[in-house]
Amino acid sequence: MTSNNSNAEAVYRPSILIVEDSPPQALKVKLVLESNGCQVVWVDTGWAGVAAAKNQRFDLIVLDVELPDIDGFTVCRNLKAEPELAEVPVVMLTTRDHAEDVLNGLEIGAVDYIPKDAFAEMVLLETIKQMVRDIPKT
Repeated sequence: MTSNNSNAEAVYRPSILIVEDSPPQALKVKLVLESNGCQVVWVDTGWAGVAAAKNQRFDLIVLDVELPDIDGFTVCRNLKAEPELAEVPVVMLTTRDHAEDVLNGLEIGAVDYIPKDAFAEMVLLETIKQMVRDIPKT
């Protein structure tokens, strides 16, 4: 029996929410994730991130700390306080890289805290591959 690629089973595409106020940063991360098979939604404020997470099921949330309305720590606390959202992994991707900030992020429920630097997208993608089962391992 020969296989027909047009009947191939659809591949699951993980759904990722990016909460980032900088359009260049958000678009850069969005392109990396989409080119690796993810569906991506981007919002640019903390409250919009909380609302988006409540309205749509995401496999993972990428969260900046410095946002124009509320900080990412407050967003993470709000998400983790909601029973239906508490188990959604949150990865903080931010310029705030002081040890206190990293510890605070991890203590309130983030699964990873990644400083924005030249390697941030590669580290983020590897973290997501570890957290979300269906992203192809390259």
